[in-house]
Amino acid sequence: MKELVFLLEEASAGAMLESLLPRILQPGIRHRLIVFEGKQDLEKQLHRRLRSYLNPQARFIVLRDQDCAPDCATVKAKLLDICHHAEAAGRALVRIACKELEAFYLADLHAVEQALGVTKLVSRQGNALFRSPDRLGNPSKELEKLTSGLYQKVSGSRAIGEWLDLANERSPSFRNLVAGIRRMEAELLVLPGSSDA
Repeated sequence: MKELVFLLEEASAGAMLESLLPRILQPGIRHRLIVFEGKQDLEKQLHRRLRSYLNPQARFIVLRDQDCAPDCATVKAKLLDICHHAEAAGRALVRIACKELEAFYLADLHAVEQALGVTKLVSRQGNALFRSPDRLGNPSKELEKLTSGLYQKVSGSRAIGEWLDLANERSPSFRNLVAGIRRMEAELLVLPGSSDA
């Protein structure tokens, strides 16, 4: 079975992908979301989950927030090392949300406005804070403040995911996630065999 498996740090990432993936993936590519209980749980279980996954046609995308780590490259290197030791290096891709998943949303205030019904956010997209939100220290707090507390991590992520502009370039980490999903999907599409096998 041609399957794209997401290994995720938290439920909010799963909620966002639930509404985003149908707009990216072509028919015939199934996806599965495996949500862990935080970054430590993800790192602790990642090796075992990759090694024990029985579908040889599966491709994996690991998604984690940078949070307080010094830089995205360090976090990514650690996760890639785990994938390599699990003998999944050629079938796994690691993507880091710099600093947090909410930076994706701050990069697309139109999506936030539409999803949460908050008015006049789009006019703030040109502000320095929201032109390059991957650089913000605490995007989740900024989003909470911007929406006057309307944003809730899981329900807000699900709602905003439906509206995110796939071509948005203000968040390099979001752009890299979308490009990574498309790359892994392209690999799956050229694999021989039926998607139902």
